[in-house]
Amino acid sequence: MSTMKNIEAIRGFFMRPERASVFLLAILLTTVSGVHATETRLLWGDTHLHTSYSFDAYTLGNATADPDTAYRFAKGLPVIHPGHRARVTIDRPLDFLVVTDHAEGLGAMAELAAGNPVLVDNERGARWREMLADGKLNAVFTEIVGLGTQSPEDIEFLYDGRVFRSAWSQIAEAADRHNDPGNFTAFIGWEWTSTPDGLNLHRIIFTPDGKDKALQYLPYSLNDSEKPRDLWNWLAKTAADVGTDFVAIGHNSNLSNGRFFPLVDEDGRPVDVDYAKLRERWEPVEEITQYKGDSETHPLLAPSDEFADFERYKHLLDGGALEHKAGSYARSGLIRGLQLEAEIGVNPYKFGMIGATDTHTGLASAEEGNFLGKYAQDSIPETKAKETVPGSYGWDASAMGFAGVWATENTREAIVEAFRRKEVYATTGPRIQLRFFGGWDFGSKDAGAKDLAARGYEKGVPMGGDLANAPKGKSPTFLISAVKDPLDGNLDRVQVVKGWVAADGSAQERIYDVAWSGDRKPDNDGRPPPVGNTVSLESGRYENTIGTAELTTVWTDPDFDPELRALYYLRVIQIPTPRHTLLDTIALQQAPEASEGHASTIQERAYSSPIWYTP
Repeated sequence: MSTMKNIEAIRGFFMRPERASVFLLAILLTTVSGVHATETRLLWGDTHLHTSYSFDAYTLGNATADPDTAYRFAKGLPVIHPGHRARVTIDRPLDFLVVTDHAEGLGAMAELAAGNPVLVDNERGARWREMLADGKLNAVFTEIVGLGTQSPEDIEFLYDGRVFRSAWSQIAEAADRHNDPGNFTAFIGWEWTSTPDGLNLHRIIFTPDGKDKALQYLPYSLNDSEKPRDLWNWLAKTAADVGTDFVAIGHNSNLSNGRFFPLVDEDGRPVDVDYAKLRERWEPVEEITQYKGDSETHPLLAPSDEFADFERYKHLLDGGALEHKAGSYARSGLIRGLQLEAEIGVNPYKFGMIGATDTHTGLASAEEGNFLGKYAQDSIPETKAKETVPGSYGWDASAMGFAGVWATENTREAIVEAFRRKEVYATTGPRIQLRFFGGWDFGSKDAGAKDLAARGYEKGVPMGGDLANAPKGKSPTFLISAVKDPLDGNLDRVQVVKGWVAADGSAQERIYDVAWSGDRKPDNDGRPPPVGNTVSLESGRYENTIGTAELTTVWTDPDFDPELRALYYLRVIQIPTPRHTLLDTIALQQAPEASEGHASTIQERAYSSPIWYTP
């Protein structure tokens, strides 16, 4: 990058004063040594957000926050909340946003309410229009969801191509209007809402291209197929026909009842090379943390993991009970991928990890103290205790997450490039700065170096990368740096999560605590004691008198076997801070127990994309 471009980038960055401290920390980690290092910068964004153009968002209280509102809010401008109608802002602007309204019934509710003859000439449509006018939005939502599950042909009129194309055009135009290369990136995207048997197989799709190409097709929807393989084939064909590209992102594997990372496909056939290659090509990352809970792992899958029981969403989309855990969580999926690679030669689950919100308010907020609700109608403390959808209450929602992206610049093309190489990571909301490199020759001096990132790129591979064929007598070494969000809690510890396939083909995992705050002494298993808790249940305040601002280290795998496939990713844990439930009960002048068993505190975290080792 030229000197002038560097100067311009720095000047633009400091025009956001709230980011100055982040920049000063970042500059220590990415100085001028190393070409790749100087060309990557940390960008923050949300790849999963719904506006009033989604039927469920509209019928659950959001009739006004459209794509334009979503982009304005993400850029830091004040907007009107679609539910309680107060003026709201994000605590810090984002660098990029993907508006991902459901393809199914895209834009139909607003057109129905407005009396579009295409929709109200249908008897059921005319009745729903009256119900919307009478404020019976939830009843309309319930009917649509019920018919969509039991007799989808009865709601096909909502998918009229004229309405669909008009809404899609408006979405594309809004993205292009707000896209400002170098300053803010607005992507064109949508959600494919496959829900077989009430289970979650949803995918987010977005493109690096603008409306000129986006308007040459209509988004692929559940009405086309509920099978992921059909979606990937459509992406391949459309990309070739139009001369475009796509990124697909799976989300809420925790609500799939084992179907998200399967050993057999949707037709009951063993996962084969074709399936694996298609998924690897079109689905480079997975969304593992969001409003509907965390999908990293589950206590039953990882009984020795003290941090496994985290923000669990306890039921399926239809309110039913969760039964199958294996195949529903990212860690188990990653290790299954290693097993399948050993069998068929291709890893279908070689994915990076990001967070996103899945908000239906149009407002990308992932902060506990600025949580604006999953739906517009459960966005204030008084409504959190009420059932929103079957079995789900406002306090069930988790105020998370965001995607951290190491990109060469803030443009559509560069961000998609970062997604493709998986140099991305997930946070549950706090903007923790995370670097993770793997190689064979990192030493302690690299961890203390001012040009840490440059050394990482020079001597190894970043998160999302691959190591292979270990040099004789060497184990992989990992260069690790985690820096706290300047506006959030201190860091408790950094862990390396290792997954591998044993010689007998069995899935194995282990967690290593590799750096932690203070002078805590680890036990015989290498685990330091809990960091403590400074959160006041009376005031909702906490103190950063525990934990630390930065954790940097070099770690070597002590149990490495060069003959076995393995993967490694980071999990960074914050000190306890107040959850939005505690802040709500305090505001309501109620005891914390009034939130009906929901946690009062939370240990926010970040997850890096893995680094893989292949013999």
